[in-house]
Amino acid sequence: MTNFDEEAKTWDENPLRVARANAVAAAMQSRLPLRPSMRAMEYGSGTGLLSFALRSSLGHITLADSSPGMLAVLAEKIAASGANHSMRPLRLDLAIHPAPEERFQLIYTLMALHHISDIDKILRDFCTLLDPGGWLCIADLDQEDGSYHGPDFAGHAGFDRATLAAKARQAGLGNISFSTVFYMPKVVAERKKDFPLFLMSAQKP
Repeated sequence: MTNFDEEAKTWDENPLRVARANAVAAAMQSRLPLRPSMRAMEYGSGTGLLSFALRSSLGHITLADSSPGMLAVLAEKIAASGANHSMRPLRLDLAIHPAPEERFQLIYTLMALHHISDIDKILRDFCTLLDPGGWLCIADLDQEDGSYHGPDFAGHAGFDRATLAAKARQAGLGNISFSTVFYMPKVVAERKKDFPLFLMSAQKP
């Protein structure tokens, strides 16, 4: 698995990551009724590329991640941008930490879900953390052959959309829809391969 602590300082220097975050943000802004009063949480936020792209459309954003290195870079970015009043970094891993007491009207993740072992639990946790009528957005890889990360990766090789939708419904979510929002190019076996990313949106009744 990628050592996120070590990569944190140069994470934002990859233009593909910036383009990916901007594409997901644009899709969320066009699909969801975002508003400046919304309380939001990005889970697995990293350095906050997606949240900074959404900042003008939302109210207070909690940026949760388990990597101290990523959170340190994120805190520097928040301070430098003067966003301390509207953005808060939080060290959180819902696999081992208790869920925060705060409730949100929007929770979103970008390329985080395939690193999480127990998908059923995290979806239930997300549903619990949402206010009634709140939205969950997950941007991640479509199911692939494992070549995106390679044979040593211990996470998920993307997701089948129908299977993920069924898990979201079992967790208590509805109004589920998918769209393809980005393609991540990678060189696999000396050939360029484009990996599609979906955006799933779901709503808590």
